[in-house]
Amino acid sequence: MKTYFTNSKIILKDKVLESASLLVEDGVIMAINPDTPTNVKEINLQGQYLMPGMIDAHCDAIEKEIEPRANTFFPLDFAIAQIDRKNALTGITTPFHSISFAHEELGVRNNEMAAEIVSKIHQYQLFALVDNRVHCRYEITDPTSLPILLKLLGEDSVHLFSLMDHTPGQGQFKDLQAYRDYLRNTYKKTESETDVMVAKKLDNAQGAQERIKTLVTKAHLHNVAIASHDDDTQERIETMTNLGITISEFPINLDTAKKAIEMGLNTVFGAPNILRGKSQSGSMKAISAITHNVASCLCSDYSPATLLTAAFRLPTLAHLTLPEAISLVTANPAKALLLDDRGDITLGKRADLIAVQMVNNLPQVTQTWVNGVNIYGCCYEN
Repeated sequence: MKTYFTNSKIILKDKVLESASLLVEDGVIMAINPDTPTNVKEINLQGQYLMPGMIDAHCDAIEKEIEPRANTFFPLDFAIAQIDRKNALTGITTPFHSISFAHEELGVRNNEMAAEIVSKIHQYQLFALVDNRVHCRYEITDPTSLPILLKLLGEDSVHLFSLMDHTPGQGQFKDLQAYRDYLRNTYKKTESETDVMVAKKLDNAQGAQERIKTLVTKAHLHNVAIASHDDDTQERIETMTNLGITISEFPINLDTAKKAIEMGLNTVFGAPNILRGKSQSGSMKAISAITHNVASCLCSDYSPATLLTAAFRLPTLAHLTLPEAISLVTANPAKALLLDDRGDITLGKRADLIAVQMVNNLPQVTQTWVNGVNIYGCCYEN
């Protein structure tokens, strides 16, 4: 089937084409501004933007779909269906759902629950609107996760792997009290329960390096990209790079982010951080990373709706061109995540596309196509 998009502002990697057209055939981009084709379905976008579908490297929102309140769970098939549709209407055509394996934590981050979520995501893909991917996050102080994750890697059930270290005194939890507060506030733990969990986490830090090497080796065998999470020092960046990590998620400070770029790593920052103007954990501002040219990608983190709005605001906030801003949520994550078939409007690429209209100074997705198939559509009055 041929689809002919007309009267659109097409966002390419290096420019915006005004009053442009695009030809798609059988899910593949065939021509930009072609001679008027025949035997096509024409879609007049009436001056809306046409851009690549967004690629979201790190999205925890699935956790809240499953467990909207502490110890209150929805059925997994229901929850996965909801996040699939939310991604479609927010323009995220390739979400990497972040599933945490941290056995001492409760709810969706419990190993047994996390493994079941991974399985259910794959099962649901037959019915899904978007190309749902799995991002497994490993808490390196948890030895019990190792055999589960090795099994998932062996089954090719993992599309991105990240290493978390929430040992108190580094990264997100800059001191012991910050970690204790997290356990009490998030999981409603008592003082005595918190004492036990803290002691076990510190004890389990022993042997973490060997577990990391085992998992990284397995991930490389399966061509899975690997990220390090909450890097807080230049030394940590060097260590992770030497292990074969290629992505640094949420570097804590500017010096660390600069080191990551210097070492050839891709960096990922949160779109909510852009909209809020700060980090929820007190780490560096994402806008600072962008203005200092040390941000490779943006992700939705915990809020899919923020990704598009953050990208469209960056030309004003950081003096980027619109194509440069859009690349942070399309072409750049595609490259970082080893996806060479999508991420930009180029001949031969997948026709994962979204139409965007400005409504009350906010970018709103009006239609979404995955592999050339329209999976979401609405309209706004001009």
